[in-house]
Amino acid sequence: MRVKCVICDKINRIDNDCPQAKKLRNRLIHTYMCPTCDERIAQNTLKRHQTGNFRLFKQKEVGDLYI
Repeated sequence: MRVKCVICDKINRIDNDCPQAKKLRNRLIHTYMCPTCDERIAQNTLKRHQTGNFRLFKQKEVGDLYI
C-alpha cells in the first residue's frame, strides 16, 4: 500500500496486511506520518516536557448521576 506523510509529503510503501494499513483503510480520520517525522515530533515533545511549560489539559470527568 502506498501512503503519503501528512507533514513532509514523502511517499512510502507499507505492507497491505499490517495493522497500520488496516486502520488507514477503515478509519478515514487516521493519517500516516513517516518514521522520520514521527521521531522528530517525539523528540520535540520530550524537549517541551523537560522545560516545565508543557501542560496536558485533562477532561473533566462527569460523575454518574445514578451512583
